Amino acid sequence: MPIATTGLVLRQVKLGEADQILTLLTPDLGVISASAKGSLRLKNKLFSACGHFSYSEFVLTSGRSHYFVDDAQVKKVFYGVSSTVEGLALASYMAEVAAELSPAPPEAEAQLRLLLNCLYMICEKKRPWRQLKAIYELRALCLAGYMPDVLACSACGKYDGGSFYFSPAEGRLLCAACADRERHLPNLDPGALYALRHICLSEDNKLFSFSLADASLKNLSGVCEQYLLTHLEHGLKTLDFLKTVVE
Repeated sequence: MPIATTGLVLRQVKLGEADQILTLLTPDLGVISASAKGSLRLKNKLFSACGHFSYSEFVLTSGRSHYFVDDAQVKKVFYGVSSTVEGLALASYMAEVAAELSPAPPEAEAQLRLLLNCLYMICEKKRPWRQLKAIYELRALCLAGYMPDVLACSACGKYDGGSFYFSPAEGRLLCAACADRERHLPNLDPGALYALRHICLSEDNKLFSFSLADASLKNLSGVCEQYLLTHLEHGLKTLDFLKTVVE
């Protein structure tokens, strides 16, 4: 029985001359693999809808180990991510993270919405790449069930004032004094701490609504990246490539 769903193409693997296996992030099936026969031919009806970073309506048939694409219609193609090497690298990194987290319903719907919004922001060049990267890393982890404790120092309860230390392994905050007692160096200045809390706790429509000085943004980016890598427990090739084009 055919299954209708929307999905974002996270990855393409070519098979033969014109076939490919797609990795799709869908709201109601989660992350799935789907065969798209003939979709690499320019005149094939699936060509546009099955391209990288295409958000499309799919009609699928379920097989033993994966799905088959029977039909697909484009809803949105994020062409703008390819306008710069930095944008393409960042979008590819986000797509790999989404595939690694492999969210299942109902979480998948929120993860898909987050990624679509981030791709839109990359296309529009509305925020610095470090900010978009940090937002995606931390918010995606929060949605996946790894919400850190960002309300106050976990040792003494201090809320603000001065620098703080965020533990990527434990997902908790320590003020500078408590961090020193535990032999940690602060890695968040006040601006970065505010942004960390904002990303974790804000509503979707306010998620991107903040700005930071370059130094604070660099601190935030480093903390969010380490938090993600700690929970994934391995590196990502797309992250390595991103760093070669932006640093």
